[in-house]
Amino acid sequence: MLYFSLHSVLASLAVKQYVAGRFPRAVPAYRLLYNGVALVLLMPPPLMLMYSTDSPALWQWRGGWAWAADGVAMLAIAGFFWSLRYYNGQEFLGWRQAQDGDTSRDTHERLTISPLHRYVRHPWYFLALLLLWTRDMNAAFLVTCLAITGYFIVGSRLEENKLVAIYGDAYHQYMARVPGLIPWPSKRLTRDQAAALEQQANGTPPHAGG
Repeated sequence: MLYFSLHSVLASLAVKQYVAGRFPRAVPAYRLLYNGVALVLLMPPPLMLMYSTDSPALWQWRGGWAWAADGVAMLAIAGFFWSLRYYNGQEFLGWRQAQDGDTSRDTHERLTISPLHRYVRHPWYFLALLLLWTRDMNAAFLVTCLAITGYFIVGSRLEENKLVAIYGDAYHQYMARVPGLIPWPSKRLTRDQAAALEQQANGTPPHAGG
């Protein structure tokens, strides 16, 4: 919970604006440092705690259920790698901002609605949930899964408050028409509807493709 709280606070516009006011020279490297801190703090402590805890098994997939669970997990992993083609990796990590000395990308990013974003607003969270809940479960891992699921719910709301502040009514419309964490067949955007929302948010003609 401390990790999740720190992760959300450091991603907030208020903290970024504070850093920009007090330490303007650090702004281009902020996203890169943010991702580095997130990686370092995430991996060792929780994983060591979880795997060093001797806890009873709650359920284990067997037979056809195991094949089904692993199949869903593999599809989730494939979906994650497929979605990377719609992200600028250097910009997402913060490397490009640090190199270019750009101080505006995090607050003036273009809204891009990828194919997966037409079905769910947070596709990476959804794919991560599939991975988590299709694994064999013991008590320690269950606590981890519940904590991460709770963070996805709360963290996505905090993230969207920031996105509404940046993109205004266009993002409000997007939220009303596309579910947050779990896709729903009747709630999705067509390619043209997604392009229209991008145009409204960015103030530019809709791009082709996607």
